[in-house]
Amino acid sequence: MKFANINNSILRRRLIITLAFAVIAAIAGGISFSMMRARVPDMHIIFFLLLGSSVLLLIFLSLWTLGAADRFARLAKILRRCYIIFLVAGFSVFLVFQGLIISAARTQEADVDAIIVLGAGLRRDDSPSIILRGRLDAAIAYLETRENVPVIVSGGLGEGQSISEAEAMFRYLRTMGVDENLIWREDASTNTYENIAFSRQLMKDRGMDVDNMTVAIVSSEFHLYRATLIAENAGLDAVGVAAATPSSRLRVLYFFREAFALASEMFL
Repeated sequence: MKFANINNSILRRRLIITLAFAVIAAIAGGISFSMMRARVPDMHIIFFLLLGSSVLLLIFLSLWTLGAADRFARLAKILRRCYIIFLVAGFSVFLVFQGLIISAARTQEADVDAIIVLGAGLRRDDSPSIILRGRLDAAIAYLETRENVPVIVSGGLGEGQSISEAEAMFRYLRTMGVDENLIWREDASTNTYENIAFSRQLMKDRGMDVDNMTVAIVSSEFHLYRATLIAENAGLDAVGVAAATPSSRLRVLYFFREAFALASEMFL
């Protein structure tokens, strides 16, 4: 009877800890979600990282609590082992994906027939975001040794914006001295897949032989592997042009997030 009372005490203590963490995680999640909806820069990354880590820890605490109940102790032990196997397998896949992402995070020099610059959001004043300016500057640098190569600026109209990303990119490149006749606007896309697909159709409509040409995909270094993979799946011979992420903090966050985006691209 004494042993049972000890176990009940342990169970209650663990249950209180688990519930307390659940409440704290819910409050933190609510705050970060509100900040994300308010369009705080990069808060969407923090929100999903917080959500994922909270769920994983809450599952562990739940199994830990379940293990204190005599009736479910054996089941909890089995589930904990499965949980650990899942984490190890997931971490291994994460490392493989990070290796692929890092291996492609560089500019590939090649003779290209067109350049596609992928959108990355606008600021409140409809000017390019700091990430997008980096991509546009990388495209300008790539153009310095290439004459008469068309530049497709790809990005649609986002929520709360008065102009499309493509229009903002067009204005930026024109201001920086790029011949506006060489800037083609693709202003209907909402994601990377559409960026590539719609840009491919635009080039085809303009008379380019899309099946026998090489295109340069300009994007942030963390995004290049997935972007070129999508381009190749769309039937384009693609090379990557890397735009540097402006801060080490953002670089870590985006490289981390990109592994999950790549997994989604491959498995879903």
